[in-house]
Amino acid sequence: MNFKCLFTLLCGSFLTASASAQLHFPPAFGNDTLNIRQDKITRAYITPRRIVWTSGDEAVKNPELLLRPNTGQSDIFGSGMCVLDSKGGKKASIILDFGRELHGGLSLYFSSVSPAKTPVIRLRFGESLSETCSELNSKSLVDTGSNETMDLKNNTATNDHAVRDMELTVPYYGGIEIGNTGYRFVRIDLLTPDMTINFKEVNAIFRYRNIPYQGSFKCDDERLNTIWTTGAYTVHLNMQDYVWDGIKRDRLIWLGDLHPETSTIAHVFGGDESVYATLDLACKQYPLPNNWFNGMSAYSMWYLIIHHDWYMHNGNLAFLQKHTDYIKGLIDQIDGRVNADGTEKLGGGKFLDWPSSPNKEGVEAGYRALLVWALKDAAKLCRILEDESYAKKCEDIIGRLNKKIMPHNNLKQASALMALAGIMDTEEACKGNLLVGGPKGFSTFYGYYMLQALAQGGYYAEAMDIISQYWGGMIDLGATTFWEDFNLEWTQNAGRIDEFVPEGKKDIHGDFGAYCYPGFRHSFCHGWASGPTAWLSEHVLGVKVLEPGCKKVRIEPHLGKLQWAEGTFPTPNGVIKIRHEKQPDGTVKTTCKAPKGVKIVK
Repeated sequence: MNFKCLFTLLCGSFLTASASAQLHFPPAFGNDTLNIRQDKITRAYITPRRIVWTSGDEAVKNPELLLRPNTGQSDIFGSGMCVLDSKGGKKASIILDFGRELHGGLSLYFSSVSPAKTPVIRLRFGESLSETCSELNSKSLVDTGSNETMDLKNNTATNDHAVRDMELTVPYYGGIEIGNTGYRFVRIDLLTPDMTINFKEVNAIFRYRNIPYQGSFKCDDERLNTIWTTGAYTVHLNMQDYVWDGIKRDRLIWLGDLHPETSTIAHVFGGDESVYATLDLACKQYPLPNNWFNGMSAYSMWYLIIHHDWYMHNGNLAFLQKHTDYIKGLIDQIDGRVNADGTEKLGGGKFLDWPSSPNKEGVEAGYRALLVWALKDAAKLCRILEDESYAKKCEDIIGRLNKKIMPHNNLKQASALMALAGIMDTEEACKGNLLVGGPKGFSTFYGYYMLQALAQGGYYAEAMDIISQYWGGMIDLGATTFWEDFNLEWTQNAGRIDEFVPEGKKDIHGDFGAYCYPGFRHSFCHGWASGPTAWLSEHVLGVKVLEPGCKKVRIEPHLGKLQWAEGTFPTPNGVIKIRHEKQPDGTVKTTCKAPKGVKIVK
């Protein structure tokens, strides 16, 4: 499936904008091109899907004209336009819904204004409708057009990572482009009094990496299909010049948050160059010795795990060799800080994810399990690099760490890591903790590893039920991408993100969130939340890479309650096409077609 097909499916409209693979500079540049970096991101212009609200017919006329297909050209005549009129003390405001979370800005075209002077408008981008109406870091009462007000409380809306609330002087005639953030909704307020302004177009500028969706997943449970697609799209939005954590907040490389994203990228897009660029830049930003990625030793462990999984999928030995010195330097840094009795003094943050933070004992257990898992993968990498001495050094560190196994303290994040690292019985982890309460205690980031541990224990049907409840719970509230954090308890008496919050209900965006993401600071497009996409491809389609570069792949489906599942899996040699059908006797019939150079075993 290519992206145009996907976006047409999800949004109903799509306008492409091509980008040349090679830059051709005008002759006037001569040879002075050393400081020019090519933009690898494609731009598309998207019209709004609906008018959510206006401040009234007297102040806003013909808003439906903004839903017409865009041309990207202003007009000197004012007829047939959407008019915002602030004359006579009127307040002219409009809220637009682009139908789906996007990354980018806004393109506005005007025909004329009256009187002939430059007006000032206010733009507010929002991932939810409530955020679009919010004030920066303050209480606000917002007119919803229904003669009532909506109390947004201390909403913690911010401009700290991307400016999403701004005032803008617009031209008398012509167009203007503004903004670079993650959003779905836009509110426009005409601030200049006694003014009429004619809008010809208001278009979203959609910035995305123009790459095909090579992987796919479908089954007889449409909810799971939507979850798979939503996870893929969440990561796609974060594949900018580098792989980001979020498109509104955390618009940078967080190495420790990256593994769910690289897992999803491998299952959906294959060996995309954004991952290579991200790992290269991260090493430059945090050189050894005496550095940890993002200042946290736990995040450096994820670097080793990512390298192992990425190499197994893509088989790019040259890239792995390029990182040899950093991998070995990191092993040396760990080796020098783990004592003979199993205690360690690595320093940096002992961080798993935000929701686990209060459980200090559980975090400590999970952190040590993460070290063991990472060092096991590091040993494998060293043997691929033909350095047995460093492989044995990793195993020696593991031996020291395993002298001091700590209890998970009922923290699901910790027990999942301990099972995956092989230092806790998987059945004990699943029955004693992970399955208790179903999705209770799951998180958007570490939920992926809880699902992986459940699969390791054979609890595929139970894992799919949790995916449907937990990640599906966001979709039930209007999500088109997965969120930085989520708790099913928040959904009780909560309104949707694409509606004004009804009186007596909670605002799922403004009223919740914690730690670094209270209220509207909460990111609604966070790549670390995409785990179910990779999980469904790996365990329901049943694709397990056995040899680097997908030269040998096992197909072993686990349908659970499903009757059928089908999809594609990208390899460096092309896609594997797979279909599983449950037979009347309960067995599963599998048909698959692999490209040349890929051996399938069952």
